[in-house]
Amino acid sequence: MKVLNLQCAHQHDFEGWFSSEDDYTNQLAQGLLICPLCGDEQIQKMLSAPRLNLRTNRADSTAPTTEEPVVNNTSNSLSPSGSSKQLQAQLINAMREVIANTEDVGERFADQARAMHHGDMDPRNIRGRTSPAVAIELMEEGIDVLPLPAIPALKETLQ
Repeated sequence: MKVLNLQCAHQHDFEGWFSSEDDYTNQLAQGLLICPLCGDEQIQKMLSAPRLNLRTNRADSTAPTTEEPVVNNTSNSLSPSGSSKQLQAQLINAMREVIANTEDVGERFADQARAMHHGDMDPRNIRGRTSPAVAIELMEEGIDVLPLPAIPALKETLQ
């Protein structure tokens, strides 16, 4: 299995897993590789280096370790001090959570948001599509609206 660092024309970094170099080149040539953040099909392979575990003491290399890697996932907020890859991962995770906890009402978004705001419909978490002008009208009416980017890969499982 070959894990490659990839990047789209918009500088979004992500990994791709391929059975071989030929598999990567075939998928790239067929247009099957797309950026999980923006859907861009202009993908390039980035330079990467293998990780080498080198120890200064030979006795240390044969001794089993009891330490486990620790991942700090205590913060759900987007941190401006985080790396680009961390911010991209946090954005995707936040968007997936929004999708999992809302109902997609499609083009009926504005009508349903107004109906809930005026008490004509039971309130619930919804998402959908509307024009920027209508979104501004909703906000001016006092309806809480959060415009979100359309990330194509959110509907699919990312590896």
